Amino acid sequence: MVLVAGAGHLPELVAASLDRAGRPFRVLAIRGFAERAMRRRAEATVDLLDIAGILSVLEAWGPACVIPAGGVSRPNPAAILNAAAALRNRDALRAISAGGDDRLLRSALLLLEEHGHGVMGVHEVAPDLLSPEGVLGLHAPDAASRESIETGQALLSTLSRYDVGQATVVVGQRALAIEGPEGTDRMLSRARGLGRRPFGYGNAQPGTVLVKCAKIGQDLRVDLPAIGPRTVVNAAAAGCAGVAVQAGHTLIIDRQATIAAADRIGLFVVGLNLDARTGPDA
Repeated sequence: MVLVAGAGHLPELVAASLDRAGRPFRVLAIRGFAERAMRRRAEATVDLLDIAGILSVLEAWGPACVIPAGGVSRPNPAAILNAAAALRNRDALRAISAGGDDRLLRSALLLLEEHGHGVMGVHEVAPDLLSPEGVLGLHAPDAASRESIETGQALLSTLSRYDVGQATVVVGQRALAIEGPEGTDRMLSRARGLGRRPFGYGNAQPGTVLVKCAKIGQDLRVDLPAIGPRTVVNAAAAGCAGVAVQAGHTLIIDRQATIAAADRIGLFVVGLNLDARTGPDA
């Protein structure tokens, strides 16, 4: 296996999970993104848009599968066209670049698969990093929060086809903010200004909740929803009573620290079984 390491702490957590399971792997670090710990462990380092170089390394190593982990910045369309002109038709690349992140990431997977490399997601190789079902800390959602969670689930399901994001801040039957390309943290900053008035410092409305779920049909191999300690802190600043995520489909970065932060602040964290459609365990 080859672990392709991008930015953040996730590649290190995946590596530790694979080590615990006794599964051998090699690390391919993305220059400018991979953290120091993964750069030290990497057997090769490549540029994000050096497609020929990436394929050359993988061909030499011959891995059973490739595991992308960690964040990378979305390159602009010109960079994509210049880097991949030899491998893709320019018109097709323009169409890819004009689409959402899901379309771009699926195209990257397709390129690897076309060259004979199987791709597996973090959820497949390190399931111990995913959210379990039920209440995860000391605090549980009340009736107002449960209503908000149901609204958030329904809203995100409806929006899945538009590739706009994985998260929303909801109070009752009203959405305060919906995640766009800016990401969850910036969405929470917007929600703070809308939910805490005046000027983002007033009292929050009871039952305000951050809901985060995978989009329907989303390729979890490259775009798995995630939360961590910073998510909890920012959710609290936005006036949220808690955070609800999709069990089995959401990474919890540093789970122990995340739950400890929620317990300390007084927020609930709950894993939702969306297949059962019964709502969170209170």
